[in-house]
This record gives sequence, C-alpha cells and structure tokens, in this order.
Amino acid sequence: MSNPKKRQSWPWWRFGVTALSALGLTFSSYLAWHYVVGGSVIGCDGGSPCDQVLSSRWSSVGGWLPVSGLAEGAYLAMLLASLYIGPATEASVRRLAWRAMLVLAGAAAGSAVWFTIVQKWFIGAFCPYCMATHLTGVLLAVLVIWRAPRQFDDDATEVVPTNPPPNDPTRTANAAPVQAVSPAAPQRVTGPWAAIGLALAGVTLAGSMAALQVGFAPPALALSGASQDNLPALDPHAVPLVGSPDAPYIVTLLFDYKCPHCQKVHAMLEEAVRRYGGKLAFALCPAPLSSECNPYIAGNVDAFKDSCELAKMGLAVWVARHDAFPAFDRWMFSPEPGDRWHPRSLDTVKAKAVELVGQAKFDAARADPWIDRHLQSSIRIFGHTLQDGNAVPKLVFGSRWVIPEPRDADDLVLMLQARLAVPRP
Repeated sequence: MSNPKKRQSWPWWRFGVTALSALGLTFSSYLAWHYVVGGSVIGCDGGSPCDQVLSSRWSSVGGWLPVSGLAEGAYLAMLLASLYIGPATEASVRRLAWRAMLVLAGAAAGSAVWFTIVQKWFIGAFCPYCMATHLTGVLLAVLVIWRAPRQFDDDATEVVPTNPPPNDPTRTANAAPVQAVSPAAPQRVTGPWAAIGLALAGVTLAGSMAALQVGFAPPALALSGASQDNLPALDPHAVPLVGSPDAPYIVTLLFDYKCPHCQKVHAMLEEAVRRYGGKLAFALCPAPLSSECNPYIAGNVDAFKDSCELAKMGLAVWVARHDAFPAFDRWMFSPEPGDRWHPRSLDTVKAKAVELVGQAKFDAARADPWIDRHLQSSIRIFGHTLQDGNAVPKLVFGSRWVIPEPRDADDLVLMLQARLAVPRP
C-alpha cells in the first residue's frame, strides 16, 4: 500500500511547481550556455528570428550580464525551494521557502511580460526558446500565488499546563504542574494579500532589470578577424556601389536582402559616405544565407527562403539600369510607412524591378551571365572570411573583416577605422 502521508506531502500542484522550476532551469541554462560559448542554438541558424533575439543587446544587462544567467539562478532557487514547502519541513523553513518562491515567481512573470514586449516591439522577432521560458515562468507564478495562501503550518503545537483535581488522591501538596501538549490552531504560511505583495516585490525586481537595460546601453559589438587567403578582387566600376567608384577607400559589404541586421547597417551607409566626404564607398555583394546558392550554408532556414532569387533580381536591376539601382536598393531596405521593416516577397520585388527598368530590360538583364559571376565572387569572399558561424552583414577591407552591430553611423565609422583600418577622411 502507498503511504498516505507521502501522498499528502506531494500533491499534484507540488509536482507541478517542481517540474516547472526544473523546466525553466533547463531552458535558461541552455540559453546561458549559448551566451557564453557563442554559435547557434539548435534550430536557430545565423540571421534567423531566434538568432536576432539572442544576439541583440536585450540578451544582456549592460552588455556583460546575460539575462539567461539571471533566469538560471532564479529557477534554480525556485527548484530548491520547492523541496522545502511540504508539511514535513519545519514551519519556519517552510515559510521562508514559500516567500522566496513568491518573490522569484513574481520576478519570472514580470520578466516574461517585459521580454515579450521587447521581442514584439523592439526586435520584431520571437525566440521559441525564450518564449517557452517565459510561458514556464508565468505558469509557475500563477501556481505559486494560487497555492501559497492555502498552506498551513500543520505541525504547530502549544504547551498547556494542567494539574490534577484537588480531590485527586494522587495529588500531593508539592506536586508540580503537569505539562500537556495540545494542537494549536493552524496558521497560514502567508496570507492572500501578503502573497500578492511578495509577488509584486518580484515584479519590481524585474522592472529594475528592465530599467537598467533601457538606461545602460552596452557598447557597440563587432566580431572581427583577418583572412589568410587572397580575396577576389572587385572592380568598383563594374559592381553596384553606395558611393562613388572613384573613392579611394572601397569597403565590401556582404549582405542578404532578408537579413534584419543588414537592414539596420544599410540605413547607415549613406551617412558614413557623407562623413568621409566622398572618399568612402561600399561595394554591394549579396551573400545569401541559403544553401540553394551558397555552399557555405549547411542547411536552409525559412527566414532566408528566396534569398538567392532576391539577390539575382537586385543584380538584374543594376545590369538593366545602373541609375535605377540606388532607388531599388533603398526600397528593399526601407520599412513600410508606419510599420517596421519586413523582407519583401518575390512577387513584390519583381513588380518593383519591372516598374523601375521595364519588363523587356529586366528579362534581358536577368539572363546576363554576369549576375551569377558576381554572386559567386561575393560568396567566395563570404567563404574566405568565415569564423564562429555564418553571419551577415560583413564588411571587408583588404584582408580584414568585421561583422558589425552599430547603433548609429558614429559607431559604424568608428568600426571602419578601428577594426578595418580604413584611414580617417
């Protein structure tokens, strides 16, 4: 037969609290490990929505403390506390465990709300691992806040002094009172309002972390290196550019028309050219993150479906009419009015290309073998500058390369000078 006392110590909701704590710990530990070692998490290749979230400034506090590490500590503490909330635990320890869980569960729920807002309105992409962690935190908070006020100190007792009646033959004149132990009225581990107050204290902690993230922006990030191979030479007069082909400093930009990071950097290029007084230009070299045309990509990601075809369409516009390409390129990376930027669909891009150059010129240019030659040259540059995964945008100058994450044109210019050794204007 099963032990009734054991069944009472582990009701379904306590199993649920422990299981959710362990699940949250598993998710957050995996994300914290990814933050430390780098690379891509399973199912989230470079440039995917998941990668956009995990590589954003919002994945850490101040650029050095990973939020997944904070979550890992909170879920570990809740998992340990869940082992001390049963009736077999001493009353004082049990109260402490429940109160700690209330604060931490409130922090988990508050963080879940904050980071859902960040992914929706700041980043514009969702990480499935992050959302699973947030959902776990919300469920755990609901369960803990619901159960905490319903828990009592079942083992509370009080000592009551008693004496034999005066006519009791066993009573003696000097008899000491007999101590009798009787059960005391059970006390709640925490009251309903106290439970809500402790959970709100946890929400306040989450709010403090959010305020730190907003108030203390981390320094601009950039992964850089140098190629040991001879990179394919580009003729600035024979490739699409942002800037003049006669500029003394030509920086190669590897990009993908479906890459959000590329869109952010692309918006800074003309300002960087302006600050260099026309002495700087960017050679535009599409390097689609799709194995359909890029052999350095191991597998396809839905986010980069049609990347190869979009690149070829853009190059066809340049072949058909050089003077129409800047308008096409700006349109490809411009957000919709009143909305965030979203990659263009194939049909929309083809219609825009035909609008700019005409159907006949577009069809003739699309068959030009130069398109495949330039695309393959760009992909070879991409392959010669691989390190720590596949990523764009990538800036190349001489043998140096950098994967930038600038916040503005100031950051971009500093990266050009510090990481690529582009001379000052």
